[in-house]
Amino acid sequence: MSLIKKSFWAGALALAICTSSSFAGGKGIKVGDTLPDLSAFGLEGKLPDALKGQVVLLDFWASWCGPCKESFPVMDDLHQKYGPKGLVVLAVNVDESAAAMNEFLKEHPVKFVIVHDAIKKLVGDANISSMPTSLMIGRDGKVVAIHKGFHGKETAAAYAAEIEKLLAGDLVAK
Repeated sequence: MSLIKKSFWAGALALAICTSSSFAGGKGIKVGDTLPDLSAFGLEGKLPDALKGQVVLLDFWASWCGPCKESFPVMDDLHQKYGPKGLVVLAVNVDESAAAMNEFLKEHPVKFVIVHDAIKKLVGDANISSMPTSLMIGRDGKVVAIHKGFHGKETAAAYAAEIEKLLAGDLVAK
């Protein structure tokens, strides 16, 4: 194997190890858990004033994530359609640099709230291991669903159905 190929594969392996270890590791958030106080995680950016009493779609994403590019227009549509009824879409970026996040947002502008988890405290404590991962949270602050990945129309339909049920009070954490 050539030196260039060896260097490439060594770099790819190192990146994979760093990426996995920088995200996963905490006890995790599971369905039925109460969402922790997000202000305790040192997130960069302005969090919404009040999440309690709202239905929240909390999305973890990265600029290098292909499915994240697909999910952003869907989440923006949900934000615009259901925001006035009590939905808050909050996206947590996990890029190493804010510059990468900002470059992504120039190409994929949205109207929902974006914060940056530069120190990876929230993503680590939540034990998020893949991008994107979304948590659907009811008005009581409890996680009612976790979506790993974004699978186009299937995930979009699941989001919409859960949001409608949560806004109507017909879906609770089990």
